Amino acid sequence: MKSIVKPLIFENISGLMQRLALPRPLHPHIALVHYDRTKPDLSDAGSLYLLHFYKIAFKSRFSGKAKYGPGSYDFQEGGLAFVARNQLVELSGDAEEHEGYALFFHPDLFNDYPLAGTIQQHGFFSYSVNEALFLSENEKKVIQSVFEAIDTELKNNIDRFSQDVLVSQLELLLNHCNRFYNRQFLTRNVMHHDLIDRMNAYLTEWFAKEQALISGLPTTQEIADQLKVSQRYLSDMLRSLTGKTTRQHIHLRLIEKAKELLSSDTLTTAEVAYQLGFEHPQSFNKFFRQKTGLSPAAFRKLLYSNQ
Repeated sequence: MKSIVKPLIFENISGLMQRLALPRPLHPHIALVHYDRTKPDLSDAGSLYLLHFYKIAFKSRFSGKAKYGPGSYDFQEGGLAFVARNQLVELSGDAEEHEGYALFFHPDLFNDYPLAGTIQQHGFFSYSVNEALFLSENEKKVIQSVFEAIDTELKNNIDRFSQDVLVSQLELLLNHCNRFYNRQFLTRNVMHHDLIDRMNAYLTEWFAKEQALISGLPTTQEIADQLKVSQRYLSDMLRSLTGKTTRQHIHLRLIEKAKELLSSDTLTTAEVAYQLGFEHPQSFNKFFRQKTGLSPAAFRKLLYSNQ
């Protein structure tokens, strides 16, 4: 029987810095590590870490592949990777030369600020390994300037304005990341439209096999797994390109299939409902009316009257 490897748990940033033999943080709730100035102790390489705080890694230059969570990806042109709090990550043993920063920040930093209620809206903390933010040269300059500003502020003596300034700088960084991810969705248009095509093909096959009759509609997680992307990335990408979430796309395809089945007079409305995965015809009737403005019976009547 395979033994379970317990992760090393870090509740605060100071504990992590001490474990990695890095300089003691200048602020208890936020720390900035310079990749090109400090080298961590890699004796834990391969170990799992569980951080009770967030991490943003910015690599402006890198040669080779960077370890991130359970996998790795190419950072050659520079980019940003994000780790949510309470997320398992594997410490890389990669000692390649690279430039940039690692920013660690604890939620206690912004508990009394609006960011505490909005940080969950920054979906990139839930993205997976191959969904890093790759930056243009101009974007790297923008991100570099924000990290430098945070660095300067951390080196100042802490006063009653320090936390306000640091939280505002962190919010600025996160807002830039939102903007640049939206650009990435658009500039990688071909790749993302291929994802949409594959998702539509998967849903078409699902209905063709009458899979909905057996197990109901596919979940957003099942579709994301099929496409080999994270659920949050898929939803954010779709919303950026089409204005609709994954769930709304599933519903659109469901309505298309419902109209196709209702166009045939070989199935009753109840049989259509069951074939599409609804346990009760009444639920199907309500859903169809919400999406089309017509009941299934009214749709059929309108269809036949136009023939």
